[in-house]
Amino acid sequence: MSSQSRSLGWLGTGRMGAAMAGRLLDAGERVTVWNRTRSKTEPLVATGAVAVEKITDLGACDIVFVTVSMPGDLEEVVSGEKGLLSGDRKPGLIVDCSTVSEETSAKLRQAASSAGVAFLGAPISGNPHVVAEGGACIVASGPTESFQLAKPFLDQMAKVAVHAGEQEQSRLVKLCHNLYLGMMVQALVEVTSLAEKGGTDRAAFLEFLNGTVVSSDWVRKRSEALIKRDFTPTFTTELLRKDFDLGLGTARSLEVPMPVGSAVYQLIQSAIGTGLRDEDFLSLYEQQAKSASLGAPS
Repeated sequence: MSSQSRSLGWLGTGRMGAAMAGRLLDAGERVTVWNRTRSKTEPLVATGAVAVEKITDLGACDIVFVTVSMPGDLEEVVSGEKGLLSGDRKPGLIVDCSTVSEETSAKLRQAASSAGVAFLGAPISGNPHVVAEGGACIVASGPTESFQLAKPFLDQMAKVAVHAGEQEQSRLVKLCHNLYLGMMVQALVEVTSLAEKGGTDRAAFLEFLNGTVVSSDWVRKRSEALIKRDFTPTFTTELLRKDFDLGLGTARSLEVPMPVGSAVYQLIQSAIGTGLRDEDFLSLYEQQAKSASLGAPS
């Protein structure tokens, strides 16, 4: 059966969900959407999606993708009293692209299985801009047949879609990614502030750094925002704290020491306490600049 012959649902059309569903629409797929705030579905409807009134209306779709921010929200929209699994009609496969713990994922997998629905955990790496440009990466886990069923659509949304295992492995892989990202950003703002305090222009330092082997596509793409101290959110400091909570919790349960990650967690918490909760997590620079007495933004 071709990918176009399957009907797709999308539950959760915030910044990430809208970008991912938009990729499917651009590829010519039929997509039905639902979001708690209906107005957030309107841009997708304008490009061909169909919006429904109730989550359970998505049960008529063959495959339903889910993207929400918090574990509690995920449980509510999937297995809650009025969630996706509560309807008379249920999809054949749920593909959850949220970032949650292995425990939450296993709980939802069991709830889906009890309802006769297959479940694939498929968190995504990339902000909405990266997704829209086709540069995102997806790591999935669950039964191989479920991954193969979803893969044509995952390939439409991302440049890489990897199957990491049969159970909840993808959840930890994504959390490891976000732990590394947070640690990398803290390292970046520390060395940037040091060079700056020593008299080097921030833009000049980042231009040099981006020409070396230690840079990355992410740093190069975000350098302008750091230079301008523009922290319009792509991924907020609060969401980063959530992922550090989950990732460090798993590290404790597996007896894996995380000294650098634990220190960065405290800096993230401090940044939130000083009012950076809803800013992009690159705003960790502001916390560092304050500590280094670099002064307020111009």
